[in-house]
Amino acid sequence: MIELFYWTSANAQKVLIFLEENGIEHKLTPLNVGKGEQYAPDFVKISPNSRLPTIIDHAPAISDKPVSIFESGAILIYLAEKYGRHLSADPLVRLEALQWLIWQVAGLGPIGGQVVHFRNYAPEPMDYPLKRYGAENDRLLKVLDSRLKGRDYIAGDYSIADMACFPWIFAHARRDQIDLESLPDLKRWFLSIRERPAVKRAYDTMFAFTGSPVVKNHGMMDEDERRILFGAHAVK
Repeated sequence: MIELFYWTSANAQKVLIFLEENGIEHKLTPLNVGKGEQYAPDFVKISPNSRLPTIIDHAPAISDKPVSIFESGAILIYLAEKYGRHLSADPLVRLEALQWLIWQVAGLGPIGGQVVHFRNYAPEPMDYPLKRYGAENDRLLKVLDSRLKGRDYIAGDYSIADMACFPWIFAHARRDQIDLESLPDLKRWFLSIRERPAVKRAYDTMFAFTGSPVVKNHGMMDEDERRILFGAHAVK
C-alpha cells in the first residue's frame, strides 16, 4: 500500500494521477500546509525539505521495511520502476521521458509556481516579477507546444512526463491564465489527458478535498497562513 502525504498542489496531483492510472491501493494522508503541519518533526524525518508530496511504500520490493520518498519527480520514477508502467524499457524513449520529467521539475513547475504566486497570492501587485516569470512561463509553454507537434504524448507512449506536466497546465487553465488557443498542440494534448478516466478521478478527489472541512476557505489565506506558507522559517 502506498501512503501519499497530500495537499491540493499540482505536484501532489502528479502522484495521485499515477496511482489512479494503475489502480494502486493507496491512502491519502492530508497535511494542512496552511497550518504548518509539514514542519512536524515526524514528517521532516521522511521529507527533509518539508514539502509535499511525499510517499511511504509500506510494501516495497527493495527493502523489508517501509520506504519513504520525497520530491515528486523521484516519486514518479520510483513508482514507474516498481510497477513497470509509464516509463519505456527502450533506452532512448526512456531517456526522452526522463529529460522532459526533469524539464518540468526544474522549469515548468518552479516558474509556473511563481506565476501563480504573484498573480494570486502576492499581498500587492508587483509588475517586475509578473513580467519576468510570466515571460519565462510563456516561453516554456511554447517549448512544450512545439514538442507536442505531431505527437500524442511528450515522449513515446503516455508516460510519467505527461503526468508531471499536465497538472501545471491544468493549474493555469483553471484560473484562465493561459491562452490555449495560441498553443494548438498543447491544447489538443491537454484536452486529451483531461478526459482520461484516471485523471478525472484524481481531480474529483482534489475538488472533494478542497470542499472538505480539512481545507477551510481554500485559496483564501489569513496572515498566519501566509506567514507559514511564504515565510522564511518553519513553525515551531
